[in-house]
Amino acid sequence: MSALDTRPPRMLEIERGPLTRRISLRGALAVILALTAALLVSILALSLGDFVIAPGDVIATLFGMGTPKQTLVVVEWRLPRALLALMLGAALGAAGAIFQSMTRNPLGSPDIIGFDAGAYTGALIVITSGTFGYLTIALGAFGGGLVAALAVYLLAFRRGFQGFRLIIVGIAVGSMLASVTSWLILNSDLRVSMMAASWGMGTLNGAGWDRIFPAVACLVPLGVLCAVMADRMHLLEMGDDTAAALGVRTGRVRALLLVAGVGFSAVVITLAGPIAFIALAAPQIARRVARSAGVTLSGAAAFGALLLATSDLIAQRLFAPTQLPVGLVTVVLGGGYLVWLLIHEARRRR
Repeated sequence: MSALDTRPPRMLEIERGPLTRRISLRGALAVILALTAALLVSILALSLGDFVIAPGDVIATLFGMGTPKQTLVVVEWRLPRALLALMLGAALGAAGAIFQSMTRNPLGSPDIIGFDAGAYTGALIVITSGTFGYLTIALGAFGGGLVAALAVYLLAFRRGFQGFRLIIVGIAVGSMLASVTSWLILNSDLRVSMMAASWGMGTLNGAGWDRIFPAVACLVPLGVLCAVMADRMHLLEMGDDTAAALGVRTGRVRALLLVAGVGFSAVVITLAGPIAFIALAAPQIARRVARSAGVTLSGAAAFGALLLATSDLIAQRLFAPTQLPVGLVTVVLGGGYLVWLLIHEARRRR
């Protein structure tokens, strides 16, 4: 049976149930392996530190069978950071998958096309005004990211959207916003500017349970929205005309995906600052491991969690007892990946 014969039932199935999925065995196995590796890295992160705890004792402590000292160290001090790395890494991976799918380009991640820069600028405007609450910073980051996204889309629109033009315009907008953020930091109070500069590197240092609950409250609804829109996102990759012919409201779907992608980026920037390259690398690594035709949200989220958990472990232990901002580690690792990706794409287009 040809692909043309099997396509109509697949589309009919999507219309009847938006949560219905056709999942490849290799793709599911890749997600399971990535999540398992991420959990193992997290257990290792919970084990290491000034007070070393055996991995078996860490697992026992997580199930309530540890000593009071182990419970204090593992649950109260280390677990929030490990959980936050997993959740924010998954959010970055999902955001990268959304924008790479919308632009149909592996370079179309929010940190490359300027959306993260907009969210960071919006958050800085709130912080430099003297407001430090998670909710207000989140609103500022979301508003800034959304304004940047709308500006990029409007400037790049010319008889439709082309991924390459979006990326070029996004890089230009991101560069201009970087100048704005530098001006905000230089013209703010010394204490605020130092805090903003440190936070702007992207860090999980000092993460506690006070960051976990806002993360869950924001990421769960965004995750549900992505689960509902995942199939329509893949149909958009076939082109607006084809997707519309299959019953997809392209404008509405693109707007909802834009909100979800910017929302993921805003949550990460609010809780940890801008963390580069996870959104760029995770979807493409997942695609290559699963050998899928395009990026998938579940694979990108799983590998995003693995990448950020691993990067944070390196940030904690590489120069121990000094802890680096995790954003420095992801920039080093992601910079090498970006060079490889550019060379690979240039060779592929020859």
